[in-house]
Amino acid sequence: MIEVKEAPQRAVLFGTDRPENQLWGEQPLEELSRLAETAGAEVIGRVVQHLRRIDPHTYIGSGKAEEIKALIESEKADLAIFDHELSPSQARNLEELFGVQVLDRTELILDIFARHARTTEAKLQVELAQLEYLLPRLKNMWVHLSRIRGGIGLRGPGETQLETDRRLIQKQISVYKQKLQKIANHHVLKLGNREGAFNIALVGYTNAGKSSLLAALTGCEVLVRDQLFSTLDTTTRKLALSGGHSVLLTDTVGFISRLPHQLVASFKATLEELTLADHLLVVVDISNPHFSERIQVVNHVLDEIGAGEVERTLVFNKVDLVKDQEVVFQTAENHPGAVFTSAVSGDNGLRHLTEHLSRLIENQDAEFSIDLPPQEGRLLASFYRLGQVLERSLHDGVFSLRVRMSKPLALRLLRNTRYSGQITFLGR
Repeated sequence: MIEVKEAPQRAVLFGTDRPENQLWGEQPLEELSRLAETAGAEVIGRVVQHLRRIDPHTYIGSGKAEEIKALIESEKADLAIFDHELSPSQARNLEELFGVQVLDRTELILDIFARHARTTEAKLQVELAQLEYLLPRLKNMWVHLSRIRGGIGLRGPGETQLETDRRLIQKQISVYKQKLQKIANHHVLKLGNREGAFNIALVGYTNAGKSSLLAALTGCEVLVRDQLFSTLDTTTRKLALSGGHSVLLTDTVGFISRLPHQLVASFKATLEELTLADHLLVVVDISNPHFSERIQVVNHVLDEIGAGEVERTLVFNKVDLVKDQEVVFQTAENHPGAVFTSAVSGDNGLRHLTEHLSRLIENQDAEFSIDLPPQEGRLLASFYRLGQVLERSLHDGVFSLRVRMSKPLALRLLRNTRYSGQITFLGR
């Protein structure tokens, strides 16, 4: 983690033009620079290398490493940040050469998450991700320490200490996972209590304006900052719509290109809100020239966490910041059904969005048939309470039902039951 000092750490950034590290024509290291600033660093130098082959010792090769070392010394930098993941040995070798702290992209993002974690759940999730990142790096950390202390390898007590540390970390990881599983179970119970509500989750690339949109729609007070990953915890608020309808809106953690897999895994309980939602509002910062590629990143992460099949609406936010209105017109042509708004200026965009949500609710009702045994009394009661049972007959000890209710709600009631594949929709 970046150490907290009175003056910000002075950072030199490094990236390559390798395809896997390219971000859709952005200026080199543009996003890494924003991440570094969010973490509290002052960017004082940038180096971009045309890299044909990854050096197993330093990633960048000895010549470029010496060039960066000279830049660090001339600019009196005390931090080097790499826009890709370094192996434990590469990070160690670079730190020894540069004489300053070296972070890779994953460590930087973990640091930001640690800074912004407020609740017990968020802190547990971040600490779990940090420990899982640290575990495979223990051996090289001990090698680094032994060289500083003049030790010889890791024989004898050193090896014993390494194994002790490894077991302690593995035990702590297990404890955190158990605690987070209890939290996940609580999430499921909490979502079960919302069974009569239509649940909508706000998702999108980090800093797209999800929290601002939630605040503008519901009038609630939420943390709104022009920072990457300012929201790590889910916040749910009720939104009243026309026609007596209402929905529950949930703000969620933002996504980013090359999101560390440790964070995806450790934030499973939080991200599960997306898989259980009835609908997703994918919030897009249309003022960012690379918004199309960021939509692809969001779709990729949704597929990765199992929310790829959830219905969604594109909400293009920050239209007030777009100078060329032709961009808005062309985007509307390319994405029919999308909504355009500004969480800050409001205008007619927020009204169009609430009208869209009202139509969404009104179009959800569908008729379906299903067979259930009498012992499924709780499920039968839910159909009566939350929908209209149009027909019911008993044949061979099984109830045959024809029901009219919200399609997403029906699917949610049947989720994780053996009847989920036995429902037959008959139309509206």
